[in-house]
Amino acid sequence: MRIAQRVFALASLSVLISACGTQQTTPTKPELVGRAQDLYELPPAYQAGTYRNMDELFFTREVARGPHVYPLPKGVSLNVEYTVEGKQLSTDDFMQRNQVAGILIIKDGQVVLERYGQGNDETTRWTSFSVVKSISSSLIGAALQQGKIGSLQDPVVRYLPELKGSAYDGVTIEQLLKMSSGAGWNETYRDPESDRRQLFDLQLANNPGGLLRLMAGLEREQAPGMAFNYSTGESHLQSEIVRAATNMTTSDYLSERVWARMGMERDAYWQLDAKAGQEIGSSGFSATLRDYGRFGQFILNDGVIDGERILPRGWVERASRVDPDSHLAPGKLYDGEYALGYGYQWWTFPVGAQALPNHDGAFEAQGIFGQFLYVNRKENVTAVVWSTWPEPEMDSHEQETYAFLGAAVQALRRK
Repeated sequence: MRIAQRVFALASLSVLISACGTQQTTPTKPELVGRAQDLYELPPAYQAGTYRNMDELFFTREVARGPHVYPLPKGVSLNVEYTVEGKQLSTDDFMQRNQVAGILIIKDGQVVLERYGQGNDETTRWTSFSVVKSISSSLIGAALQQGKIGSLQDPVVRYLPELKGSAYDGVTIEQLLKMSSGAGWNETYRDPESDRRQLFDLQLANNPGGLLRLMAGLEREQAPGMAFNYSTGESHLQSEIVRAATNMTTSDYLSERVWARMGMERDAYWQLDAKAGQEIGSSGFSATLRDYGRFGQFILNDGVIDGERILPRGWVERASRVDPDSHLAPGKLYDGEYALGYGYQWWTFPVGAQALPNHDGAFEAQGIFGQFLYVNRKENVTAVVWSTWPEPEMDSHEQETYAFLGAAVQALRRK
């Protein structure tokens, strides 16, 4: 593991001349990789190189793959055409307009679309940002299935006594999964004074346990279970609970229960809060495009691998469905500004009459700058999208991604 403050040379590479001075090699275009502390302000030219080299910038831990590979055979190639603002657009248009660095779509266990851009290929490990929140929540489910967590109604402080007397005293694990603890939190990514940036600064400081101490100092603003407040800090506590409940590192537990059993192609890696420290349960996980897709297949298969139930029966349904009367229902978050709802760290699409075209009952994990893991159980489709958006959150790009994926689902339905 390399230290977080490594600075990469950005000057153009010189043409290499042989000792005799008569031969030369073709110059290699330099990899533009930013500094760790600039992660949320990187210009687009630096994003791709940074996102595929996060282990050069942060302390990480390996998530080991197993001895076999889960097959993803090629299916009939998919040609996606979609419409935005009255314009008929193609997959190439989607990638160019949305700075897409990778797309994978799997239908009935077969790859129907796999594209790479911005220097990526099938071996590239790309960062997740908040996509890993959904992986962390699934580990809570795995620990529940094993009996290492007794119940989702268990208080958080049973596993994390460091939070006794804090805003999380009296909060259940289920309320944590739903980001409904009532603890105050400012998620603004480009505000250096926000709680999110304080969490990030503590990660850079190599201060063991600093993230947990930050969470212990938050103020309660709402009664537990009554209001949604998106919090990367709250999602980090999932990783802390898994470690406490299993007596394993969160990376080792992910490897043992899912990564190795599911047959991932490559080891993944997970950022830590300090050297040899705790995995960031809410961000900083890196894996290949296909392995993200395999995790989507794991969820699509109801958390069962080779006949072994890893997630509790009914977990995926509970994680991805929201009571329409709940404060987490689609259309009720952020004063109705967005159509999505929120389950156990998964964003949920509306169902029934309110459903978006071709997304009825679908759900997704989403990370800033345009990372998506999409699951549509009704259509037996999973999809992964990597991007390098110029801003952390861009409504136009998000909606266009939904339009593209919806058109893909519709085209696959016709086949």
